[in-house]
Amino acid sequence: MSFATKKRLRGIIINTQSTASVAQGELSLGMPTAPTNIIFTGVAGTGKTHQLLQLQKQYDETLVVTPDKLTIQELQHYSWRDIICAVLLIEDRTMTVPEMMRHPLIQAKITANERTDNVSQTLWVQLNTHAHPDSKTVRYSQRSANYYFDKNADGTWYLLAEVKDVLTDTLAPILILYETLMETGATASPSVIARSSLVSFHQAYGYEEFVEGIRPVIGAHGQISYQIQPGAFLKLCQKAAKDPNHRYAMLIDEINRANVARVFGELMSLIETDKRAGQTNAMQVNLAYSGRPFTVPSNVDIYATMNSQDQSLASLDLAFRRRFRFIDCAPNPQLLPIICVTKDASADSEACLDTANSQDDSHIDLGRVLAGINARICQILGQDSQLGHAFLLSVTSLAELQSVLVQQIIPQLAQIAGGQVAVLHYLLNDSDCPCERQFIHDQPMALPNQDDGYESHHHQGSNSLADAGSFYQGEGRHEPIGMTASVAQGSLSQSALGASSGFWLNPHLLHLTGAFRYASSYHQLY
Repeated sequence: MSFATKKRLRGIIINTQSTASVAQGELSLGMPTAPTNIIFTGVAGTGKTHQLLQLQKQYDETLVVTPDKLTIQELQHYSWRDIICAVLLIEDRTMTVPEMMRHPLIQAKITANERTDNVSQTLWVQLNTHAHPDSKTVRYSQRSANYYFDKNADGTWYLLAEVKDVLTDTLAPILILYETLMETGATASPSVIARSSLVSFHQAYGYEEFVEGIRPVIGAHGQISYQIQPGAFLKLCQKAAKDPNHRYAMLIDEINRANVARVFGELMSLIETDKRAGQTNAMQVNLAYSGRPFTVPSNVDIYATMNSQDQSLASLDLAFRRRFRFIDCAPNPQLLPIICVTKDASADSEACLDTANSQDDSHIDLGRVLAGINARICQILGQDSQLGHAFLLSVTSLAELQSVLVQQIIPQLAQIAGGQVAVLHYLLNDSDCPCERQFIHDQPMALPNQDDGYESHHHQGSNSLADAGSFYQGEGRHEPIGMTASVAQGSLSQSALGASSGFWLNPHLLHLTGAFRYASSYHQLY
């Protein structure tokens, strides 16, 4: 097996060159220096929202804030030897180096020095350098004439009794600093300077939420008044205008779920990159509610995601599209691992992976599963009907794969196939397979006794598929609502269910019995 294949097996993704598509891995855009408008587009489950979250981390700034910075900064003036002596004085017991590392005073010194690398090594050197010259446990030749420490046979360190009184006086300032830190709290906490705003568009989202609108405000005595309040985009622009040295990002998830013309209003013209404040064709308009003059700052960037698969969503008109660059987020099978299917629960997973060739009866290449299904989808239904890699991204076992197939992938394929069982057979590549290896049947399969693992869902009632009901439901029938409710309660027989949905799921697949216990049954999806 090649080195590259082994890396895939262990979940290590090899970076490839970025293109206009995110198909080969996560796209790294970098911080722009000019106004930027970008829409990530693609089918569901291809990492579009993930791109927004990564951009949010890029724009927001995380600071480490401590309750008393000045106190911690004073520790810069003291040596590591002094800090170690102070820790052993404070604790008055033997300590290991890892225990010292966790001490609040050591952590405060690390923060003061702004370094985290090789601190444990620094402590070890100081302890050995200043160990007693007659120590029986320290084998360190480069010792200092000034000695303070010694080590027990178990590896714990302690402060020599003859130096404790002297150190109590000389290190009094450090001990006072430590008491101050304990009173105010010495633990550093992260603080985020938000320079981004993330919103999710939906059918009811409008101008009032995005730009400005009249909102109820409750006063100090409970009285209600109505005031003009800024929306998410206007708030971000107001912050950006006061901070021209930093870039700000408006992040919009599912931009085509709302009526964008209604949401943006008069800002449709202002968001163009050459019409921002300070640009060659800068524009200014009066806002609809407040009447205040407004222009979009040049340090505000707009990023959005757009689902190209759901035909029920509003399409973006050409005028709006012209204001954005589009980046296609394609399904990426290379992100998916090869899972190991073994009967031996105690088998070494590393050894199992090392013998993988994705073709034998102990391995399933999830990347090839996705690529195979999508290839067949593209042949008959087009690229916008493909499955995203997110469906299989978290799958690590055969049981998880079965669950995703039954509860997510097959229902999705049934929907895009429009209830045509022949099309669904083709997408699952099981038309020419023996009946017991087909994922779906167009006629109910005779169910053997329960000992063979073929219990009827009428008797099971609470199995994972019947609980969801609609997963059985093929499109193109006329009783979906009532039929789904009946299925969810487990009150229908297989024959009645088949008459409603047009196809039956293989009981072997539902219960992981028969051929579906083995990887080879899933290889037909390649």
